[in-house]
Amino acid sequence: MPPLPPPPPFIPPHQKQFKQSPLHQIVLSKQALSQQTLTPEVLHNSKSRSTEQPILKEPRRTNPIIWCGAILCMIFSLFLIFFGIATLVLFLDVKPRIPVFDTPAATLNVIYFNSPDFLNGDVIFLANFSNPNRKLNVKYEYLDIELFFSETLIAAQALQSFSQNPGETRLMSVHLISSLVHLPPSIVLELQKQVQRNRVAYDLRGTFRVKVKLGNFHYSYWLHGRCKLEMTSPPTGALITHSCRTKR
Repeated sequence: MPPLPPPPPFIPPHQKQFKQSPLHQIVLSKQALSQQTLTPEVLHNSKSRSTEQPILKEPRRTNPIIWCGAILCMIFSLFLIFFGIATLVLFLDVKPRIPVFDTPAATLNVIYFNSPDFLNGDVIFLANFSNPNRKLNVKYEYLDIELFFSETLIAAQALQSFSQNPGETRLMSVHLISSLVHLPPSIVLELQKQVQRNRVAYDLRGTFRVKVKLGNFHYSYWLHGRCKLEMTSPPTGALITHSCRTKR
């Protein structure tokens, strides 16, 4: 049997040397070089940033035109507020009301036919115009009265303009004449039946242009009066019942 080889010589751990590879030495040398070259620049940048101070821009001046526009808008808004308050106070103090139209009396004098389809009639009624306002003067600039039977116009009359003081009432006699008014056969038949029953129904419609005055202040509007009349037959036809309403 051949003899065993001798064991390797024992080397203490502190005497071992670690050999670095050439590639590892190159990488380390490049990192060290880059650290040496970048360190001054980094220091310079940090110093320059610490020494830099923020730059503040001067505020721009507002255009005078914008200031003028804002002032005008403020003045206009104050004017609207003042006008609204004044109007509200005036309304609460004056409490304006529309004039009232009524027909307290009427007379039916004539109803006859020249031919089967042509009506002749004569009606007189009393128109009552009242101004319920305590502080407002009223002027009727335009007045037109129309008489209808079964939604068919049979007579019309225009009245002269007039004025009313606060709380005043005015009575006017209105004479409406129907002369040869053509009516459909159905309307003629209905009118003849009502005359025989001694109860004739009419619709009276008034259209008025009213001007209201309070000192130098005034305004105008249209007023509409509607009355339903029931009368006895002619020649002494009298008013039986009536209902009127006035609205703008």
